[in-house]
Amino acid sequence: MFVSGFTIARNVVRADYPIKEAIYSVLPLCDEFIVAVGASDDATLTYIQSFDDPKIKIIETVWNDELRVGGKVLADETNKAKAAVNPKADWLFYIQADECLHEKYIEKLRKIMFENLSNRSIDGLLFDYTHFYGSYDYIGDSREWYRHEIRIIRNNPDIYSYRDAQGFRKGNDLKLNVKKTGASIYHYGWVKHPKEQQIKQKQFHRLWHDDNKLQNMLQSADEFDYGHIDSLAAFEGSHPEVMQNRIKNQNWVFDHDISKKNFNLKTKLLHWIEKNLGWRIGEYKNYKIVR
Repeated sequence: MFVSGFTIARNVVRADYPIKEAIYSVLPLCDEFIVAVGASDDATLTYIQSFDDPKIKIIETVWNDELRVGGKVLADETNKAKAAVNPKADWLFYIQADECLHEKYIEKLRKIMFENLSNRSIDGLLFDYTHFYGSYDYIGDSREWYRHEIRIIRNNPDIYSYRDAQGFRKGNDLKLNVKKTGASIYHYGWVKHPKEQQIKQKQFHRLWHDDNKLQNMLQSADEFDYGHIDSLAAFEGSHPEVMQNRIKNQNWVFDHDISKKNFNLKTKLLHWIEKNLGWRIGEYKNYKIVR
């Protein structure tokens, strides 16, 4: 069984993305790892070239600004990275620059990939998601956060990155048939120093909206305000080993009273139903689960 990993990167140094941690968290499962590095305004290429592992291979790209609105450029770049994997790969592990896999899932995932290697009806493997917010001590627990997404796909040319690269589809806009892994991707996109988070927000929203709309959307302050959140819970687990130094060096404080909820009546009811019955009404699912 041959497994290729892949991701994309552009201006990740300036906004302090944990891309090294992301790559190294899945590297034990991969026989190679492709990084599509877009032409950047910072030291992104030099930084990734410094990663000391022979499995890591870099391709240099230029992002198409004509695909900026709607995040389409993210899918375009992801497809470039996917196209560069070794043709003999059986499975492809996609990880984004602000995501990490906990080492406790490594052997479990290896087993699932091997068990489904010959089952061509399975297009991919589905992960749970743990979204951190503000600091490494809190997680988002409202319906504003997506609960699942595909991160391992079969090496099939008909499978492509979908919309803004959050998930995948195949053929003529068909959802992938997936199996649940029971493993969780740890998403750290909302855990940065407030200054870096503000930089990241400006960079990210430029991939979605034109300049006129950006002026109305983004905060004018130099630092991001983490206070505008509907609901958080305390994180009670452990973080991946690759994240430990970053966590130890956290240089800001974020305290939050998790008993405070910012819900209107409708969202309060929907939140109660999800927490007590496990049912997220109207949940968007970009996949078909195979039992």
